[in-house]
Amino acid sequence: MVHAQFDPTAREALAAKAVEAKTVKNLSWRQIADASGLSVAFTTAAVLGQHPLPEESAKAVAELLGLDDDAAMLLQTIPVRGSMPNRIPTDPTMYRFYEMLQVYGTTLKALVHEEFGDGIISAINFRLDVKKVADPEGGERAVITLDGKYLPTKPF
Repeated sequence: MVHAQFDPTAREALAAKAVEAKTVKNLSWRQIADASGLSVAFTTAAVLGQHPLPEESAKAVAELLGLDDDAAMLLQTIPVRGSMPNRIPTDPTMYRFYEMLQVYGTTLKALVHEEFGDGIISAINFRLDVKKVADPEGGERAVITLDGKYLPTKPF
């Protein structure tokens, strides 16, 4: 049976335990994702409390992290989503994403609507990828791909 959370605190506590176990066991998110059989982005989001994992994935992740059966069950519940409880994040990395949306949000909206029309980009039918690439000018660059299905607004 599918269960949903109505209070984020249980998944937040589990996320803290999972991250502690990840650290103690010196595991990467890639290793945890490999155990789950799902993508790194989805698995990481799930372990951090933003998605439910399928039963087999939840059991595999819990076993790898040394978490109990209750944790495996909780990993399968539909969470209360939203990883930034405050409106403006204070963590520098998260703040930069917020800053990007503050600067480019209206541009993204204008370009999406010009290209597709009135509608939204789904965060449900969605893929996320993060890659590190060499910068031709020296150093490294982060390439972040947000790939969501376009859903047009339908008059009713």
